[in-house]
Amino acid sequence: MKEIIDSFVSSSTEILTGLGPIAGVFLIILESIFPMLPLSVFITLNMISFGSVFGFLISWLSTIIGCMLSFTLFRYFFQQKLEHFIQKKEQKQLENMMKVISNIDFRNLVLLIALPFSPAFFINIAAGVSEMKTTKFFLAIMIGKIVMVYFWGYIGTTLLESLTNIKVLFQIAFLLGGAFFLSSFIQKKLNVK
Repeated sequence: MKEIIDSFVSSSTEILTGLGPIAGVFLIILESIFPMLPLSVFITLNMISFGSVFGFLISWLSTIIGCMLSFTLFRYFFQQKLEHFIQKKEQKQLENMMKVISNIDFRNLVLLIALPFSPAFFINIAAGVSEMKTTKFFLAIMIGKIVMVYFWGYIGTTLLESLTNIKVLFQIAFLLGGAFFLSSFIQKKLNVK
């Protein structure tokens, strides 16, 4: 099994390195629109192919672009269609749910985005069809995706070590705490609600 995984990683990184960073960017943006693709694998391949710093930056910026594309598609193309699709008796429930999503606290939104196992595609859709401000969503994505990309990149590149090394868990907890405090600071300074 280890040989199969090593062979896959080796051939994938050769292809990515040969095609350049644009291929890594394209894979992650594609995953933001088609959630069945494995984001963790793409982030890991970017970090192995392009190094931990450049691979992290490629993955982070790409996932921000992909999330904003998904958000924008649902905001401007599917929001009204969804409202027309829902029957009148369910319209009130949809409106109440959209109010809850639109008014989610900025810090909670950042933490929700930062959690590695949160359904990012559904968060993008919910934010896009709600009345959430684009600035709020963009800032939350920028902060929250730092933790998520770091988590998947670090776990992916050092899977066996990370499962046995308590330092990794502390680093991730520290990053989540940092994302929470950074989002609190930005929420107060920029008055993001």
